[in-house]
Amino acid sequence: MPPDYSLEAALGAPVAGVDEVGRGPWAGPVVAAAVILDPANLPGGIDDSKRLSARRREALFAALCETARFGVGAASVAEIDRLNILAATLLAMRRAIAGLGVVPGHVLVDGNRMPALPCPATTVVGGDRRSLSIAAASIVAKVTRDRLMARLARRYPGFGWERNAGYDTPQHRASLAAIGVTPHHRLSFAPVAKRLAGVGPHEIDRRSP
Repeated sequence: MPPDYSLEAALGAPVAGVDEVGRGPWAGPVVAAAVILDPANLPGGIDDSKRLSARRREALFAALCETARFGVGAASVAEIDRLNILAATLLAMRRAIAGLGVVPGHVLVDGNRMPALPCPATTVVGGDRRSLSIAAASIVAKVTRDRLMARLARRYPGFGWERNAGYDTPQHRASLAAIGVTPHHRLSFAPVAKRLAGVGPHEIDRRSP
């Protein structure tokens, strides 16, 4: 079943749904979005971004830009490496909520871990399939990150980031071995760390992304 607005309706407005994308990739930031939907103007077809085609996600993203308030936050690869991926994800969520420009009355966070927030909040396991606001946030985060990775793919060709968004694929694996590590790879992730093992300290330069 698709998500609905029942959790939000029970809490009252304004409720922000929060979700992230990009915890698992070897490259690129983790991106989170916070979305406050207008209950009087809900775009049809909102669903967990993983259950939608790229074309449908783009169309819904455009609709959300017209009808909803949202904020986007990210944590960089340097922050992921310094903090760990969970802490970086919670940081991206806090930045997304700050990007709303208002303090929500309540926040619904996908998953079971809660970032430190200035307002009441509830975690919702499987929230992108239960809450319409969280599903909307998953769409905004996914489209935002996919566009970013497509831009990075033009600067760092060969890894297929325009298709794999930095995740583990045969092309990404082969190119990591053949081309090496870019400034946008996560050095704390095992496959990237393995590629760097035994090489000189200047193979990668974080100052020149």
